[in-house]
Amino acid sequence: MSDIDALNALLDRRHSCRAFLPDPVPQAVIERIVATAQKVPSWCNAQPWHLVITRPPETDRLRDALHAHARTAGHAPDIAFPRQYAGVYKTRRSDCGWALYDAVGVRKGDREGSARQMMQNFRFFGAPHHALVTTEADLGAYGVLDCGAFVTAFTLAAEALGVASIPQAAVASCAPFLRNWFDLPGHRQIVCGLSFGYADRNHPANAFRTGRAPMEEVVTWKGPAASTG
Repeated sequence: MSDIDALNALLDRRHSCRAFLPDPVPQAVIERIVATAQKVPSWCNAQPWHLVITRPPETDRLRDALHAHARTAGHAPDIAFPRQYAGVYKTRRSDCGWALYDAVGVRKGDREGSARQMMQNFRFFGAPHHALVTTEADLGAYGVLDCGAFVTAFTLAAEALGVASIPQAAVASCAPFLRNWFDLPGHRQIVCGLSFGYADRNHPANAFRTGRAPMEEVVTWKGPAASTG
């Protein structure tokens, strides 16, 4: 298999896991995932990402406290959430959401059911591990961009080692709570969470996959195409 075919196979297998088994991941495997993800490029090689990774039983203690907090607290992210989803972005978001709800049996109009599913974010979908991803505030948007590259590499490295994962922006909405929980300094901004472990392949939440936009929606070509051969 060529390198590009192997990469595509890995990307095709990777998905956002929303139901995990309780079995912890061996420490050596976690360290290998992180070491691989750190090979991504960053502006001036700043490598702004830092992780706080929980292991059982600390993960369980955190999930219970975070879920209780999220039930009553408002959103307070360090980094502003999208102002709105409009046009094609709204369509893609809606398609993804309803594919998930359909998989877990939540019908349109069932606001209680959709809210219950959304709150599973704060239980880390049952994952045995959670990684909180932070960036250096002084590096601004480009530090966040570099962390995004790291998160992508983390999910691919995890998949290559048989470990499922899901990046979670929802967790970042509880930034003040998490900063206090982990005693994070003020100059570290919370980007997102990463829940990971072994997938519960029998859970309906893991039965659907999202699609991708066609080439003509994401690329504008300028200049003549080079010939092959």
